[in-house]
Amino acid sequence: MTTLFISDLHLDESRPDITAGLLRLLSEQAPAAEALYILGDLFEAWIGDDEESALADSVANALRRVAELGIPIRFAHGNRDFLIGETYAARCGMQMLAETTVVDLYGIPTLLLHGDTLCSDDLAYQAFRSQVRQSGWQQGFLAQPLSARRAFAAEARARSQQHTRAAGMAIMDVAATAVTETFRLHGASRMIHGHTHRPAIHPSLDVDGRSCQRIVLGDWHHHGSMLRVDASGASLITLPLATS
Repeated sequence: MTTLFISDLHLDESRPDITAGLLRLLSEQAPAAEALYILGDLFEAWIGDDEESALADSVANALRRVAELGIPIRFAHGNRDFLIGETYAARCGMQMLAETTVVDLYGIPTLLLHGDTLCSDDLAYQAFRSQVRQSGWQQGFLAQPLSARRAFAAEARARSQQHTRAAGMAIMDVAATAVTETFRLHGASRMIHGHTHRPAIHPSLDVDGRSCQRIVLGDWHHHGSMLRVDASGASLITLPLATS
């Protein structure tokens, strides 16, 4: 059996090819898996479970079909979809994960997270993240009309794009010290995350005499990306987006 991991699809109405790629994965690959993990940024933006859209409906229906086959689907919030709540998760048939979760993956204690907390050198982003992850801020935001939330999301996206262009690439990537400290804190031997859009299976890292492996999931901007893990190891797989 295999376990599948994806992240950073950034699903949006403007990119139906990405949605088609996900739906194909859910109909062809996921039914044969032991479990499916989605490690954040499934959607480009999420302003609350009460917003209705054809995109959200189609994704929820496809995920629900997988869940009804008895295949667990587990979801971790990303920096774009941290407002996905239990209502939408229930529609999808997926279980919400904590910000960091350690699972036994074929005998290897594996830490799962989105990955944005590892980019600790990006002080501006970390300050923003700290604000919007507070329950008080989220309750206040979700109490606003949908129109106001849409306007905020559009402005936040524009600011994020500007920040990405202005910040150095080193700042946008994970900090080595944060990776080491996170391994140390959780005692895991493997880490799987997304967020940086730099897919790789990195060479082993020595942490207090332990050999630790870090795997970065790919984004879905130019093509799909999936990590397949089984008892023999892990492999990153590129998936087509085109419907034909």
